[in-house]
Amino acid sequence: MITKKPIIGITMGDPASIGPEIAVKALLTKRLFEVCKPVIIGDAAVFTDIIARLGIDAKINAIKNIKDARFNYGELDVYDLENVDMARLSFGEISAMAGNASFEAVKKVIELALTGELDATVTGPINKKSVNEAGHHFAGHTEIYAHFTDTKKYAMLLVEENMRVIHVSTHVSLRQACDLVKKERIIQVIELLHDGLIQLGETNLKIGIAGLNPHAGDSGLFGTEDDEEILPAVQEALKAGYQVEGPVPADTLFSKASTGYYGGIVAMYHDQGHIPFKLTGFKWNAQKQQMDSVKGVNITMGLPIIRTSVDHGTAFEIAGKGVASSDAMILAIESAIQLSKVRLNQN
Repeated sequence: MITKKPIIGITMGDPASIGPEIAVKALLTKRLFEVCKPVIIGDAAVFTDIIARLGIDAKINAIKNIKDARFNYGELDVYDLENVDMARLSFGEISAMAGNASFEAVKKVIELALTGELDATVTGPINKKSVNEAGHHFAGHTEIYAHFTDTKKYAMLLVEENMRVIHVSTHVSLRQACDLVKKERIIQVIELLHDGLIQLGETNLKIGIAGLNPHAGDSGLFGTEDDEEILPAVQEALKAGYQVEGPVPADTLFSKASTGYYGGIVAMYHDQGHIPFKLTGFKWNAQKQQMDSVKGVNITMGLPIIRTSVDHGTAFEIAGKGVASSDAMILAIESAIQLSKVRLNQN
């Protein structure tokens, strides 16, 4: 049994966002240092500023090589990319500089994982518009990872409590998402979800498959995709030995999933899976007009390296105010640790 602590690379996210703040807060959770060796990938100047703003008693160890990390609690190892001009950085604002800094941090963490210097990667939130304004034309983290790891078969898996949701498609228009509901892709996603559940230590491997149309098409009355693409995929998966059920109308599937009836579920498109998932993990305080808790982990399945992430955005409206919740970042790091231990034991 492998007992060594995995080295976890954590990107800062957009420096104008809550990304650096939640990374600092997460790494002040002492128990994490007992089970992993965390290192931040980003700009040391950004984290020096955040520590001062938060009034935190912590130090920065700026490094240019992973071997120079000390992994001491209270001292944040930051792989310093020096991409941010602090005089030009404004919290809550879209900018090419911030977009480029966040992109370069993601690119670097992938590179370090591919060369074996990191055992797993965790990503902070990025702003897609800022990244694209910097000239990096990607729809999101998932696509960046797929590109730089040359991965063709991948999918987004969201994890929070009993809700474990994988998607047939994500960052495309709703009109295009309907066209992407194909038998071959659904089978591929079922396989990725099954593998993910095992890696996460889940014993319930029953998978619910969401219908695309209202009432799962109601025998063709409300669309034919459920009968022509989803049902054949379910039948083939059953023959291959997977425990699958569907297509199940989405308006009942997720309520069953929340009770633990399914180990995981396959959503046909982004919002179909994200909305019930975030209802589980995001807790809004109407009186304070802010989130009490933001939980949920995003895992990219199918990659040659491990990638987990918070499943929330940049929260520009509260960036720099010191009120951001690090719950999701802590969970993302813990998931990366779990997945890396499975991989290390397999090797």
